[in-house]
Amino acid sequence: MSIIDPDPEILEARKSLIGDGTEVRRLLPQRVLRTIGAWCFLDHYGPDDVSPPGTGMQVAPHPHTGLQTATWLFDGLVLHRDSLGNEQLIRPGQLNLMTSGRGIAHSEESPLGGAAPSLLHGVQLWIALPRERQFTEPGFAHYEDLPTVSVGEARVTVVVGELEGQRSPAATHTPLVGLEVTLPAGGSVTLATRADFEYGVMCADGPATVAAGGAAASGGAAAPGIEPGMIAHLRTGSNSIALSAAGPNRFFVIGGLPLGERLIMWWNFVARTADEIAAARDSWMTGDGRFGEVHGYHGDPLPAPPLPAGTLIPR
Repeated sequence: MSIIDPDPEILEARKSLIGDGTEVRRLLPQRVLRTIGAWCFLDHYGPDDVSPPGTGMQVAPHPHTGLQTATWLFDGLVLHRDSLGNEQLIRPGQLNLMTSGRGIAHSEESPLGGAAPSLLHGVQLWIALPRERQFTEPGFAHYEDLPTVSVGEARVTVVVGELEGQRSPAATHTPLVGLEVTLPAGGSVTLATRADFEYGVMCADGPATVAAGGAAASGGAAAPGIEPGMIAHLRTGSNSIALSAAGPNRFFVIGGLPLGERLIMWWNFVARTADEIAAARDSWMTGDGRFGEVHGYHGDPLPAPPLPAGTLIPR
């Protein structure tokens, strides 16, 4: 039997604004935690009322390089458009996975009118592409049918990677896992983990506890609490994660092999050198064709901010 380690590192998000003012809780990157595996960015937004006369999420066309974006909803709808010509509405339980590679542009917005839900609640994640895939061709995939598995009292959707013999069809380029875990009121679950993975756990709906098990665990104290706006970081060496919550709750769990690379993350770009960042910014601002055009969005593309005065350094 695993001994439960009560001491994952608990970090608080910083608040940020995206698009036309949607407030997000930015859980990754942080000054003391840049990546979890190849997961290098995690925004948690909502639940927000997007019913008229509000406009909901309106993120104008913007570029990406060197990463994959993963969009996951707990509630609501989001409309994705990109410069490859894809237009895709995403619903809860579905995954949009966009590979930027050498360059792509996209927009995201709340669909207005009709029977659009009044709440919007979800997460936006980035996955850093490995150096050898950094400039691959861009692509987009939408996954409607993801595997689910019952583990104890929890219902788990395997968004990325594998759990309990169920594997997601989502194509990534480094060993990763991404799970939505749903617990009933008063529920708890222990998930098997890989000892060579590090993990991050966020909760979507309310207070919860997180603990890790493993041979090096100390045990004996109550598991630490998290709530929306916090992430629990569990280092390598654990063979399980225990989650519990007093009320109904949804969690998003990410994990992967420690990246072992230093990255430059600036604006919407992931790179290894400052020159790569400067070249991507110049391509976007001059419209040289590298990122293409997003058609159908009613508004201007986002301009890139000025580059900082100092040298961008990998971290």
